Amino acid sequence: MSRKIIALILCSFLLSSFNIKVQAAGEEEHLQERMELFKKMEAATQIPWYYLAAVDQYERSLRFARKDLPKPENPISIYFPASEWAGPLNPNPEDQNPKTITFFEGIGADGNSDGIADRNNDEDVLAAFSHFILNYGIDKDNFRIALWNYYKRDKTVSMIMGKAKLYKTYGHLDLGGKAFPLPSRFNYSYKNTWGDARGYGGRRIHEGTDLFADYGVPVRSTSYGIVEMKGWNRFGGWRIGIRDINNTYHYFAHLSGFAKDIEVGQTVEPGMLIGGVGSSGYGPPGTSGKFPPHLHYGMYKDNGYTEWSFDPYPYLRVWERQDRQKKS
Repeated sequence: MSRKIIALILCSFLLSSFNIKVQAAGEEEHLQERMELFKKMEAATQIPWYYLAAVDQYERSLRFARKDLPKPENPISIYFPASEWAGPLNPNPEDQNPKTITFFEGIGADGNSDGIADRNNDEDVLAAFSHFILNYGIDKDNFRIALWNYYKRDKTVSMIMGKAKLYKTYGHLDLGGKAFPLPSRFNYSYKNTWGDARGYGGRRIHEGTDLFADYGVPVRSTSYGIVEMKGWNRFGGWRIGIRDINNTYHYFAHLSGFAKDIEVGQTVEPGMLIGGVGSSGYGPPGTSGKFPPHLHYGMYKDNGYTEWSFDPYPYLRVWERQDRQKKS
């Protein structure tokens, strides 16, 4: 290999490393700015910062998952349509006058005391949502009631309360870390099996990736999240479902059993033991051995209306590479 080619490869590697570091620094600064805004609103309203952070993160994820919502550009992602902000009967949907907005029963508010209620201003947006919450109360039960009246969906309330618990538990916003579901010290194999046909229980597609390993190999959480589901399913056998901060549901099936003390509603983090590889499923509770031991891993995205499966294979490859780099 010529010196010129080696130099080009080295330059490409250094540039890639530099871009990754810049991106990480930018994200850290972004999270810090969001936290400062949540804390400032907490001081003004006594609404716990982690409640505001949970709502904002829920809406941030929605805006990336749906085409009918604009992608977030500001640190705060809570979104109000113009008609809701200014008031449904307001002849000026872009109204920024707090007095006329109030007259037309709009939700818009002036959060930074500049005399303007701007739905593109982070402090104004947080103030508007906080004023809505204050109509109900800031304790846990009343916050849940406020969320239901705002979103009119039980699942949304559950997801936001789960995010609030995560933020309260860890005390910061940087909860996007991931881990490969199987420890690298064990032998395993997998390939892209998402979308393959399945026959048991009727014609259906395979909504996940199968990772084959020996019986009892540790299965780990791939993310920070809340355990939403634990128990038996006739297809998946012993399985666990974990919801992360991005509204993504991580599904672990065919387990040999569960880790001690794993319960529905608890918080988990990347790399935390949740169970073991098994061959359970395809029958009533306790059925096992109808196929070789493996972990079925699936990912599902919620967009505020419905939930759908998407291919986890590319994510598994990235997390596997990252785990191995950490050990090298």
